[in-house]
Amino acid sequence: MKQVPIDKDISELVDIRDIHIDTSLPVEERVKSYLQQVKDPYCFRVGDVKVRVSYADTDRTLTDNFCDMLARIK
Repeated sequence: MKQVPIDKDISELVDIRDIHIDTSLPVEERVKSYLQQVKDPYCFRVGDVKVRVSYADTDRTLTDNFCDMLARIK
């Protein structure tokens, strides 16, 4: 997947800087809110930069790591 280009036009991608997470919500609700806002959690942009998420071959899932990250946002 690292070699596969992001086939979406940058204007189609959600700018992650525009996503707002209500830190008063439980982690599960934060995840739902993020997913609704970003639309594609594996492909988004930061300003003019396209981003594709990939992760290492490990026992931890993307969901595990993502929930940990959201739990630390205060």
